[in-house]
Amino acid sequence: MFNEMMRAEIWLQEHLESQQGVEDLASRLGYSTSQVRRRFKQCFGLSPSAYRDTLRLEKAARLLAFTPFPIQTIATRCGYQNHSAFSRAFQRYHNQTPRQYRQALRLQLHHNPYCQGHGGTAPEFEICKAPVRYALATRLYRKDNHRSFGVLREWTQHAKGVESLPERLRQGRTIALMHNTPLPSDVERIDVGPLIEQHEAPGIAIPASFRLLKLPAQQHACVKLQALEEIPDVIQFLVCEGLPDKKLHASGDAVQVEWDETGIMIRLPIHQA
Repeated sequence: MFNEMMRAEIWLQEHLESQQGVEDLASRLGYSTSQVRRRFKQCFGLSPSAYRDTLRLEKAARLLAFTPFPIQTIATRCGYQNHSAFSRAFQRYHNQTPRQYRQALRLQLHHNPYCQGHGGTAPEFEICKAPVRYALATRLYRKDNHRSFGVLREWTQHAKGVESLPERLRQGRTIALMHNTPLPSDVERIDVGPLIEQHEAPGIAIPASFRLLKLPAQQHACVKLQALEEIPDVIQFLVCEGLPDKKLHASGDAVQVEWDETGIMIRLPIHQA
């Protein structure tokens, strides 16, 4: 049952802009609407519609903090058909209007702990474009927000079905998509698993709790790290200082973290300002 509800949760995330409802989700899963509502709430503590509302409003917070998009554009990208409905929902969830939230959070994020902890030295980064890539990913959930770094290091101990993966994949280069970093989340989730070669994708055996991810060709701000714990502070620096200085901004998409025995790389998806 959990694998089915995980697929339901992922479907909700991937259809934030859509007006499709629980009936469409139930039809895809082959269950009645009442079954989906009951089972989803058992797994995630919220109804599907309430869960999607949370995802929409957390995405809106990221776009307000990280991008220069107008509030109306953000509302549309998060599935709201009019500005007023979006503003009311946002204020109920975040206790601030979208404009107030944007102003307050940007002031807060400009107090950058990375530079303070490194003698005022900013992290070095470069703008690079990754080609289309593939990964086998499972989704891990956490009810608290402990930065999830222990989970990343030990992901094979937390992921169901990982024993079905070939040893070379379990020990190879791993990628994680962190959907909320560096902002807190009430629905903390991470997609994590091994990167695979493009020629492997069509015929590879996929465990039930995994899915094949196609990562699009995209520009990123790329930084090499010494420790996973540096991720939030580095992202905060890029969003507030590093990218704006180059007339760029983050897209609001998930931060990509890659690592193996040779080191750690973060890729922050970007747009030109």
